[in-house]
Amino acid sequence: MVKRKRTAAEPPIFDAELADMPADLRWREWMNRIEAVLFAAPKPVDREALARVVGRDASIDPLIDDIREALRGKPYDVVNIAGAWAFRTRTAYADAIATSAAVPDRSVDLTQNEAMVLVSIAYHQPVTRAGVSEILGREVSRDVIGALRDKNMITAGPRSPTAGAPFTYVTTKGFLENFGLDTLRDLPDLEALENAGLLDEHGDEDTRMAVKGMAEPNPDGDDEEDLAV
Repeated sequence: MVKRKRTAAEPPIFDAELADMPADLRWREWMNRIEAVLFAAPKPVDREALARVVGRDASIDPLIDDIREALRGKPYDVVNIAGAWAFRTRTAYADAIATSAAVPDRSVDLTQNEAMVLVSIAYHQPVTRAGVSEILGREVSRDVIGALRDKNMITAGPRSPTAGAPFTYVTTKGFLENFGLDTLRDLPDLEALENAGLLDEHGDEDTRMAVKGMAEPNPDGDDEEDLAV
């Protein structure tokens, strides 16, 4: 059988299997490929994308575990974010990064009011606008809800079973990515919210107590993880 030569216009055939390599070198090369993809990607990379660059019999999780082990002592690590993986610097070096002013701020710009509404939705989703107003003890405008939707922090959830069947709101995958969370189970406590700038440590006590109540476990026992989209 005569093999057809690849033309210059055709892309090279990518060898994911590396069957001709010794097992230890093949594993190391798969680790390097995953590292390269994570390094180059502007957003967290999901399992399906990583599976394209390794062999069919390779398991992504052990490869990630070995990469993380190799990064011990380094100022960065591979972390789970919204069901995918990304490189992130360790928190111990946050001050050094901020002081250098070399990294642009990619976080979503939220007003204090938007941040409070977002925290309310995050801890009580799915929740209606009226429900958020009740939590915070003040009226939440449609404009604030619209702003959070425009910033890809929240989206419409299931309709509420209450009169009029108003829409509820839930957080998005973009919310998880922006705050470096894998699932909603990773939502922080009150002190961490203050450190992240989502809660003004000098704010009024009534508001602080309302938010502190939001961090308590959901009394209905709903599985919040499935509500992030």
